Amino acid sequence: MKALILSGGQGTRLRPLTYSIAKQLVPVANKPILHFVIEDIINAGITDIGVIIAPETGEEIKKSITNAGFPAKFTFILQEKPLGLAHAVKVAKDYLEDDDFIMYLGDNLINSGIKEFVEEYKENRYDATILLKEVQDPTRFGVAVVDENFKVQRLIEKPKEPPSNLALVGIYIFSPKIFSAIDRIKPSWRGELEITDAIQELINQGGMVKAHKITGWWLDTGKKDDLLEANRVVLDDLIQRDIRGKIDEQTKINGRVVIEGGAEIENSIIRGPAVIGKNTKVKNSFIGSYTSIGNNCLVENSAIEFSVILDHSEIIGVERLDESLIGRKTRVIKDGSVNKAVKLMIGDDAEVRL
Repeated sequence: MKALILSGGQGTRLRPLTYSIAKQLVPVANKPILHFVIEDIINAGITDIGVIIAPETGEEIKKSITNAGFPAKFTFILQEKPLGLAHAVKVAKDYLEDDDFIMYLGDNLINSGIKEFVEEYKENRYDATILLKEVQDPTRFGVAVVDENFKVQRLIEKPKEPPSNLALVGIYIFSPKIFSAIDRIKPSWRGELEITDAIQELINQGGMVKAHKITGWWLDTGKKDDLLEANRVVLDDLIQRDIRGKIDEQTKINGRVVIEGGAEIENSIIRGPAVIGKNTKVKNSFIGSYTSIGNNCLVENSAIEFSVILDHSEIIGVERLDESLIGRKTRVIKDGSVNKAVKLMIGDDAEVRL
């Protein structure tokens, strides 16, 4: 079995941040989202991995994966234009050949992992397997109708009147039969080849499509608030206390906090779960729960909570920075004296004075 990770797209919902970084490389808990996806796939025993890339961000994706040193073989496949998930599968046909494969959207995370679903698929040889999650607002998602045995009967993309609350998670397992189904569908009103249409065509032709309902968390990190929530959940679920940096006697560390090597903390309070990256300096500051601060940052005379700060950024004199996403090489400096919370989403290479 092979894997196909979709790491194309323009990340418009995360702009301005994604003008200069691929959305799949935005970190949660100081690790790119894409790296969590790759680790999940390798943990399921799949080491032959294709990665769909876009012209705008492809080289950055390649560099990130190559430098990480994953124990897997990677093939990078260019999708010239974002013409749909089914189109991405079609573009990858020469790579996938006649193998079964798992398709995983590169900005999705699930806490249960895919290993058990892959093993169950191999045992039963379905034509496809999809993962579903109960959601409060099914109109925002592709929705599935299943029978009592969780055999998929019908798929509807973003229905106005949802027949169920079971949304499609961005993880699928396919047999090679999906290619003939894709060949029989036409572009949607968006001009894209939709994977939901392809799966429905597979069902129409008598294919066996099995669904699994996941009960743990599922995170689609396509928007700022979703990404901050992903950071919160991952920190809450995965972080254990690990102090490798330098801490002075005045500093207090409470709870599950990771302070990476080369970091220096002076006269500050760090309240977990939180992560402080390599070579980052924190002085006279409060770092609250659910905060990830990247590598080579400076935080001075500031309070930060429920935020993600990317590498090489500086936060100076900000009384309270809350629910914020700050890009790389960005400086946020407060010169005034008014005490007010600040909520920001700032792209790379910026400077903000408050």
